Amino acid sequence: MKKNWKKAVALAMASAMMVGSLSACGGNGSTPTNNTTAAPTGGGSTTAAPTTKANDDTTAAPENNVAGIEGWTPFSNRVHITVPVYDRSKEGYPAVDDNYWTKWVQTEFGDKYNIDVEYVAIPRGDVMTKYNLLIAADDTPTILMEYDYPKVAEWASSGAMQVIDLEAFKQVAPNYYQKMVDNNQLAYTDINNETYFVLSERPYYNTGYTFLTFVRMDWLRQVGYDHVPNSYEEHKDAINKIIEAKIVDQAPMPLSLPTTAYCQNFNFRTYPVDEAEWAMHSSLGTPSLSWEPTYKMLKRQNAEYNMGWYSTEYELDADGSDGNTSSQQKTDFINGKSYQYSQYVGPSVDWLVSFYENNPDAELALASNYAVVEPGVVDFPQFRADNPFGMIVGFSSLATEDELKAAWMYMEWILAGKDSKGQDVLFTMENGIEGVTYTLNEEGLPVVDAGYRGTEMLNHNCNIDMTCIVHASKVDGTIEQSIKANTPQGIPQDFSQAMLDNYKVLKEIADAQHAYSDPVFSVEIKSESEYSATLLSVYQEASVRLTKCKPEEFDAIYAEEAQKFLDAGYQEIIDERKAAYEAGNTTKLPWSK
Repeated sequence: MKKNWKKAVALAMASAMMVGSLSACGGNGSTPTNNTTAAPTGGGSTTAAPTTKANDDTTAAPENNVAGIEGWTPFSNRVHITVPVYDRSKEGYPAVDDNYWTKWVQTEFGDKYNIDVEYVAIPRGDVMTKYNLLIAADDTPTILMEYDYPKVAEWASSGAMQVIDLEAFKQVAPNYYQKMVDNNQLAYTDINNETYFVLSERPYYNTGYTFLTFVRMDWLRQVGYDHVPNSYEEHKDAINKIIEAKIVDQAPMPLSLPTTAYCQNFNFRTYPVDEAEWAMHSSLGTPSLSWEPTYKMLKRQNAEYNMGWYSTEYELDADGSDGNTSSQQKTDFINGKSYQYSQYVGPSVDWLVSFYENNPDAELALASNYAVVEPGVVDFPQFRADNPFGMIVGFSSLATEDELKAAWMYMEWILAGKDSKGQDVLFTMENGIEGVTYTLNEEGLPVVDAGYRGTEMLNHNCNIDMTCIVHASKVDGTIEQSIKANTPQGIPQDFSQAMLDNYKVLKEIADAQHAYSDPVFSVEIKSESEYSATLLSVYQEASVRLTKCKPEEFDAIYAEEAQKFLDAGYQEIIDERKAAYEAGNTTKLPWSK
């Protein structure tokens, strides 16, 4: 199996296989689990050897007669684990794999249990290439984790991950396991009838309240608006007036070459979407060019381009290091040349700080989800809900029994451990040191100093790329308190009320079942692994051509490009996905009986 994996990696790299990330892909249904394969038990004994090599100098892991942290004892021989962490290459921030907090983890956790914890930087905009290189070199991290299910499914099915025993995991990490139970996540732990994954939490997953679209309210006021457009008719009117007024010397709306396979076509789907179509086409891993909602999305984009909304050179901007947006989009917004910018936020948002530094008189507001509504095209807003899980976590097939247990201990410690001062580990890692990186407000909740740049500074978004192994976003108390804690700090505008109002809108849409995610398959979709990289390239070229063509040429060009896309492998993918759906190997839509 290992040789097959290496061959797959070589082929993937030869075809430049790199799929960007947005957020996880999941569903709200369930898939039966079958946790029958033996792996190391919580006490370190095992009924079957690990699926791969064991180091000669490794001793059996200490017995865990008591479940969880209270039952842990130090390993008799030093154990080494490697943990991936996203590298976002943020200027002014410390190295993600060597900083105050990585050293703190080693001192507080690693030294206590005789474990070396090494962090491995994974470029955020090129996740798969980095992982593939590590796997091909037999240097697979002890922990492999990603937000996107197709990626981890590929690793599991190809032999890079080992099968695990959830009962053994529960003995070592009972709090982590219970979180999965509480969040109905056990249905997502299996693929091909074997257990490979454990999953982190995604708080308020069906609202995604920390992903925001900021717009130039001061520009809107200049063209006669006292509010953010609340329908597509108003939105179109406002943008055209901004262009007519020549408020900015370039096209005001951001657009770049698609750097990920995700087609933002949720708003263009007929509601309720046909479940078989959803299973065939709705995906973060493969674009859906030939699906009607993508046709509608691109046709609107074509009309907007021909109204002068986007730069004629947009297709040259293909840097997706921020996941779902390009570096040029961010730069244009910071420099006051773009009407809007969308991204995840937290207490420390460097690009917002830079924006206000460059545009001290500017006024921002949050865009409404209802600005997409166009009767006959979009009757009611829909959006892609995040998964009911955050990171999907698996473990290297090269990991020994000791390394596997040490990795499980690491995860439980971050979630439920105490540091040497008696403080919750998770609280400390996400807030830092009182009086240095944060203070407590009148409610007793932490307020992080977004501008602190001393040795103890937190990395991106309150160290989220370290704590994402237990949850996808920081939580402080109630939703109102969490929003307040996640409101960007160190800027002249307070968005806490606007974020709360936006959350209520998102909750309204979600409660109406207009927020849902993509299907998760309990079997490997082999054609998707084979063709997804090629199809992203085909989609990129097609989207540029379809966006820039004359409106009267759109339908003919679309028919041509859609057929080309089907012939390039997409037909095989949707056939295989449909067969998996019909066999009962997918999650279901929330309204499905």
